[in-house]
Amino acid sequence: MRRSDQREPRLEHLLEEHLPSLRTYVRRNMDAALWERESCADLVQSVCREVLEAREAYRYQGAAAFRQWLFQVALHKLMDRRRFYRAGKRAEEGPGRERLTWSREELARLAESVGTPSADAALHEELASLSSALEKLSEADQAIVRWVHLEHASHATVAERLGCTEAQSRKRLFQALTRLSLHLRRARA
Repeated sequence: MRRSDQREPRLEHLLEEHLPSLRTYVRRNMDAALWERESCADLVQSVCREVLEAREAYRYQGAAAFRQWLFQVALHKLMDRRRFYRAGKRAEEGPGRERLTWSREELARLAESVGTPSADAALHEELASLSSALEKLSEADQAIVRWVHLEHASHATVAERLGCTEAQSRKRLFQALTRLSLHLRRARA
């Protein structure tokens, strides 16, 4: 039985609050095959859609339990996408010729040790795309992205700087990152 003064947070608010950690989780768990075919932003969006579609089945049991459930949904999404692409690759390669896959961490370590010109060029290209996309954001959007992702400011600190609530700070960050993602996607198209 719930006490009347304890309100269950809305699923949308929980998603907004946990979005940065979800992005990090998905980014860190994508392997090379996924990086070649899908963007982190698309996978995160797909996870969020699945979470929202499952709202009737979910029962709030605290922030830690929500985060665990969210990451479980993300893990299943990543596994499903890997299976999908591996099945397609096996069909292309023929029976008995399974391709070795590399984790993102393994690729990063290999790129550091090899130091290939193509890796340097790809990094330069990615940084140029990010710089261009950031320049298209308003000063307010750039500021909130900088405060949270570079200065690691808490939403309490950001809210104080903006003169708003923490929930509004989270919403503004979510909106700024969404606009940044759209600009990046357009730049890559």
